[in-house]
Amino acid sequence: MRALAALKEAVSRYLPGFALLMASLMSHAADALPTLIVKVKPSVLAVGFYQEKQNPRFSFSGTGFVVGDGNLLITNSHVIARAAGDNTDDSSLVIYTPGPLGQASLRRAEVIENDKAHDLVLLRFKGPDIPALALSEQPAREGQAVAFIGFPLGSNLGLSPVTHRGIVSAVTTVALPSPSARQLDSRAIKALKDGAFELLQLDATAYPGNSGGPVFDAETGTVVGVINMVALKGTRESALTHPSGISYAIPVEHVMRLLARNERK
Repeated sequence: MRALAALKEAVSRYLPGFALLMASLMSHAADALPTLIVKVKPSVLAVGFYQEKQNPRFSFSGTGFVVGDGNLLITNSHVIARAAGDNTDDSSLVIYTPGPLGQASLRRAEVIENDKAHDLVLLRFKGPDIPALALSEQPAREGQAVAFIGFPLGSNLGLSPVTHRGIVSAVTTVALPSPSARQLDSRAIKALKDGAFELLQLDATAYPGNSGGPVFDAETGTVVGVINMVALKGTRESALTHPSGISYAIPVEHVMRLLARNERK
């Protein structure tokens, strides 16, 4: 009985203080995100192709973010892939830098390394440096509060960066699927098994166009992953009207390895 009474006294003494501490921490995180969005957005760019003879001339493909020396960009490998027949002599890989009305610009880019195994590509673009995002040295944890910025509907929203937030709901081991089921022969299946690696499952909704965008810690702003794909409930066409609320991101460690390999070259 004495032990129970002591426990009740401890709870009544310390619980209010603990509740205030948790409320303070949640309030701090909520206050931090708006500041981080202002800081991160200038480093998040649209990736696509420019073709002089088409209308519109810029064809949006996905999202990317600035790293390294301020002239390097990370995005998904599938973002820069073109369908057979789409590659023409006058088609150029470019990045689109949003800005105030009349101040947006297109810059030519070139592929430095294409890491198809992890669906990542490193680009170098021309023009003045753009502030690079800091990469997290710590792996993402389940339950960690995160946010990501990108262009979820591409040019349908005027290429305006949009922010979503959520948590890392799981760290799961998967293998990226082949673009075509017809390519899943015995050799391809073995490659899938051998190439399995961890992905971050996010309790957040990404849309077509978010691919390649940075996932960052909601308190520090350091990048912990790269948006890669969205779990669909039905067809690809239903992703906008019936999103699953589950998205996947490539852990930032693969970005750091890609940058390290190119620093040594």
